[in-house]
Amino acid sequence: MASVYKIIEIVGVSKKSWEDAAANAIETTGKNLKDLRIGEVTKMDMQIEKGKVTAYRIRISVSFKYKQKK
Repeated sequence: MASVYKIIEIVGVSKKSWEDAAANAIETTGKNLKDLRIGEVTKMDMQIEKGKVTAYRIRISVSFKYKQKK
């Protein structure tokens, strides 16, 4: 039987780091979608206020497996 996967884009935000932003994004998404397979970082940026970094943002393409209906 062939498998089918869907790819979506999610954005995580953290005041601490890009790694924390990525972990928050995947953990939150994983609570709502099952069978997450691959996460690919597609963009990293940061919010700057008054010359200081105030937030890290990371964009991730995530794939998950479609369930076959019987």
